[in-house]
Amino acid sequence: MDEKILKWLFDIKLAIAEIESYFQDLPKDFNQYSKNLILKRAVERDLEIIGEAVNRILKKDPDFPIENAYKIVGLRNHIIHAYDNISDENLWAIIQKHIPLLKLEVLKLIDSE
Repeated sequence: MDEKILKWLFDIKLAIAEIESYFQDLPKDFNQYSKNLILKRAVERDLEIIGEAVNRILKKDPDFPIENAYKIVGLRNHIIHAYDNISDENLWAIIQKHIPLLKLEVLKLIDSE
């Protein structure tokens, strides 16, 4: 695997770990999440990092095997460019459902090296 792609995979892994760490001392509760502006902004920033890393990977290798890669980049673009139209519910669903799957995928890709 290309060294840059491997570095970007580690960036994704780190951003996911940061998102997970935000909930170590807090219950994973949507109502608390939606009321905590600092937490929401931190999660958004990590999702931006994940999306940018995936974007860079796709520029280097458009067929790189990350499921939903283009949707991840689309989310990054939405957070950055449509900041005034971000749905707490959508981001919460991503945190709950998609981040754990992406983590498994990224760990497999890193471990295959």
